[in-house]
Amino acid sequence: MKTQVLQALRVCGIFALARALSAGRPRILVYHNFSACSEGESPVPVACLRNQLEYLRRHFHVVKLSELCRQLAAGRPARKLLALTVDDGRRNFYEFLFPLLKELQLPATFFVVSSFISKRDWLWTDKVLWLSRQPNPSKELDSGKLPGFFAMLNNMPPEARNACIESLAQGMGSTIPKHAPPQYAPCSWDELREMSDSNLVEIGSHTVTHPILSTLRDHESEHEIAKSRSQLEEQLGRSIEVFAIPNGTREDYRPSQVKQIRKAGYVGAAAAWDGLVEPGTDPYQLPRIGIASWTDQARFTARVDGVEHYRNQLRRAVRGIHTGNSRKAAARNNCYPQAEPLLTSSSK
Repeated sequence: MKTQVLQALRVCGIFALARALSAGRPRILVYHNFSACSEGESPVPVACLRNQLEYLRRHFHVVKLSELCRQLAAGRPARKLLALTVDDGRRNFYEFLFPLLKELQLPATFFVVSSFISKRDWLWTDKVLWLSRQPNPSKELDSGKLPGFFAMLNNMPPEARNACIESLAQGMGSTIPKHAPPQYAPCSWDELREMSDSNLVEIGSHTVTHPILSTLRDHESEHEIAKSRSQLEEQLGRSIEVFAIPNGTREDYRPSQVKQIRKAGYVGAAAAWDGLVEPGTDPYQLPRIGIASWTDQARFTARVDGVEHYRNQLRRAVRGIHTGNSRKAAARNNCYPQAEPLLTSSSK
């Protein structure tokens, strides 16, 4: 919906009504990147971030994801429950979000890729973004084609995907740096320990190398899921209780891998498909609401308050009615013979 329409709905009290009606459905937000100012891409600028966090503090009960999972398991989640989560492990969490969490005394869950924190490699998704900003980028990296290119890479096994990225770089005459450039740099272990010791930031696992689980064999995904937990626990000296599925759409993992997450000892896991947490939702496939730089305050509140939730429900209901009417019409046409055409005087 357009910003002007959303603002009008907010003034009319629709946002507050949606928030009240959906208060029994917990929300989980997911961020990825933050920046000092707007950069026109995925990083959320600090000024917007502050406004969003202040809004959450006024209207919701913000908890760590593990606490939300425990309340779901008990069958009695608090009203207006919300978990704030961030994926991957980039240092801009420590630089921009952590100071605000301390100031506002809000908790968050930070999902990190263990090999990224150890600086053994940096995120393959960021390598693609880095290449897209180099001189004379390949046509696959045009802004309009980039989502499709990422979708193709998501379907490739890690070895083939990495080879494809290297080949792309060579074709451009570029050399991918061994370590992440500053805008893609990871937190250090010391920074993670500092945040974890504050008791405001819960560290969660996001695998060892950030593969798309559906491209792995079961024994490979089991290693990614369990090994990342043990590596984080060894370094941080704390139990790692929650997991985030890389990319996290329904096509990105298999039921057998959900069982692996449970077996590894996590109390819950976050996916990435949009929505509120409905009663009976599998705690190992929790939906999240994505927030990025394009999410202005009107869109942010529409997503968080539940306006988009009810809008989507209405659209599905309308489609269902239309589909039902179409099926009824088809049934009538199939069950009853067509009326014979009336004879005209000219046809006698």
